[in-house]
Order: sequence, then C-alpha cells, then structure tokens
Amino acid sequence: MIPGGGQPNMQQLLQQAQKMQQDLAQAQEELAQTEVDGQAGGGLVTATVTGAGELRALKIDPKAVDPEAASVEETAETLADLVVAAVQAANENAQALQQQKLGPLAQGLGGGGIPGLPF
Repeated sequence: MIPGGGQPNMQQLLQQAQKMQQDLAQAQEELAQTEVDGQAGGGLVTATVTGAGELRALKIDPKAVDPEAASVEETAETLADLVVAAVQAANENAQALQQQKLGPLAQGLGGGGIPGLPF
C-alpha cells in the first residue's frame, strides 16, 4: 500500500533500482578482489580463493610430502585429499563472504534472494 493512496513515484522507484544495481555490481567487484583461505591437515595445505570462488593459490607444506612416512601411492592419495579439503574449506569461506556482502542486497529485493546466487 502506498501512503496517501497515490500512485508510486516511478522516477523514485527507478532511482532505487539503479542504486541497488550499482551496489550489487560494486559488491560483486569487491568479492572478485577479496581473497580468503581454507586449510586442511592442520595447515599442511592452504587454498586461497577469491570471494567469487576462483582458486588463486595453493600452498603445500613440505611436511605433507614425507617419503618415509608412507608409500608414494599413500602419500599422493593423502595429499590429494588434503588439497580437496582445503579448496572446499576456502570455498565455504568464500560463500560466507558472499552472504555477508550480498545478503543485505538480497534483503533489499524483498528477501527472495537473487536468482543464480546461493542464498
């Protein structure tokens, strides 16, 4: 319901929509530039992704590759598992950042979320 029973001010609605679009574009740009980490194996493997989920870096501590601790096959399998876990942790942190940055904008759209975004 519009106060006073009048018609909505279309110019004002257009300005609000344009501002929301600009705010969304700015938040998406900030997400693309912000990096977050995820770790596995007590820090043996660290993955760095952007807030948009793009993998930027992967660090593997040399202690994760101990040829005396296990066979080459076991070491490779363990290392692969640690890499996957670190990337998943980093992506979870990126999703939390997305929610933090974009969530308020989705609320401004009526709380129904934005199609194509994970919330």
